Amino acid sequence: MTDFRSLLSDLRRPRLLIRAARFGLGDYSRDRDLRRLLQQSPSPDRAVPQLLDEEERLEETRRAGKADYSVARHIEVLIALMAEVRLLPRIAAL
Repeated sequence: MTDFRSLLSDLRRPRLLIRAARFGLGDYSRDRDLRRLLQQSPSPDRAVPQLLDEEERLEETRRAGKADYSVARHIEVLIALMAEVRLLPRIAAL
């Protein structure tokens, strides 16, 4: 099983993006936001890989400086990603 918490902690993104996402965590509504981002509400263990893929795509678009980059969408995906990772069961340390 992939440790998504370590993947998330290893992401290197601009500080402003991360701060904005952390600020928005309080307003996250799984039913509303996840359905809008993924067109469904899968379990957290299925949602996290999809959100990671979307976030990676957004990051590539941001770095390339493309005109279709949406900072708002990037923040929304980061919020959902942070919230969904919190819902995953903790892996017992050996």
